[in-house]
Amino acid sequence: MSRLDKLRDMFSDGYDAYLMTSEINIRYISGVDYTDGFLLITREKAYLLADSRYIEVARRTADEQFVVVLLSGKRADMIKSLIPSGSAIGYEDNIMTCAELSAFEAAMPDYTFKAAGGLTEILRNIKDESEKQSVIKAQRITEAAFEHVLGIISPEITEREVALELEYYMRKHGADGIAFDTIAVSGASSSLPHGVPADKKLERGFLTMDFGAKYNGYCADMTRTVCIGKPDEEMKRIYDTVLEAQKAAIEYISAGKKCSDCDKTAREIIDNSGYGGCFGHSLGHGVGLYIHEEIHLSASSGKNLEAGNIVTVEPGIYIEGKYGVRIEDMLYVTENGNENLTRADKKLLVL
Repeated sequence: MSRLDKLRDMFSDGYDAYLMTSEINIRYISGVDYTDGFLLITREKAYLLADSRYIEVARRTADEQFVVVLLSGKRADMIKSLIPSGSAIGYEDNIMTCAELSAFEAAMPDYTFKAAGGLTEILRNIKDESEKQSVIKAQRITEAAFEHVLGIISPEITEREVALELEYYMRKHGADGIAFDTIAVSGASSSLPHGVPADKKLERGFLTMDFGAKYNGYCADMTRTVCIGKPDEEMKRIYDTVLEAQKAAIEYISAGKKCSDCDKTAREIIDNSGYGGCFGHSLGHGVGLYIHEEIHLSASSGKNLEAGNIVTVEPGIYIEGKYGVRIEDMLYVTENGNENLTRADKKLLVL
């Protein structure tokens, strides 16, 4: 069954058409990567609307189930030309802004707009083999960048230079781009989980790098923490605790497991080691066309993992004003366990 057919199967009886405006969701359903246009899907037909900048690409690359239409004039008028007056239109209320919705409603008083939720995001949670392979390719590029940057790290370069070197290497070696803004923070700044690389030379102590390539639209996500100079005993203990917590979570994760229990498995190890309150974020999140997808390995999640999910496992310990450690891998969830898509070494590297 095609992705379009699966989406139609999720349609509520309460609407006659579905308006899709998310660029990522449009790419996922139609196969076309473009930044200005929309999909209009009814129970019988599927329209892909693109303006003159993208129409040729759309005609060449759209899934054959779509009728490609040149977008001209007002969008509301285009929709009215394709579906009858009085239709109920579901829309992506997690994507569309209030201003956009108000404009459509004002221009289309004979139509009803109904919040349809993130239907496509639900489909995207389960990755097929081609998606999995794209994530793996992105991860291999990411790992190669890590190996490369290890050879140039020294106290004479800056955090920003480390981040730029990682990004340049990934782009040069096949990445579409970067999956998110690269993190490279050292010394006391390593206690900031989402610290911003500064134009300052690397400090002695921990250097945390969180980065990922994008390949064929799919994201990789990896964090490695290394040590510049010899670590003391407390630093070793913190690193070993984070690694133990990550390994325990990886061993636990499989289809059917509660996302909250996955988080708990790692968090209890950190808390019981004397670092309660030092792991402030969730254990992990889904990854795919977007770097943070719908699955969250968090204490507050009420969902269970499913075979085909790709999730990160990234416990950390952060001592405010002192230092921090995070280690992150990506897992492909299976019925009987998981497949670790990350190959980069996790022993504490001293540079």
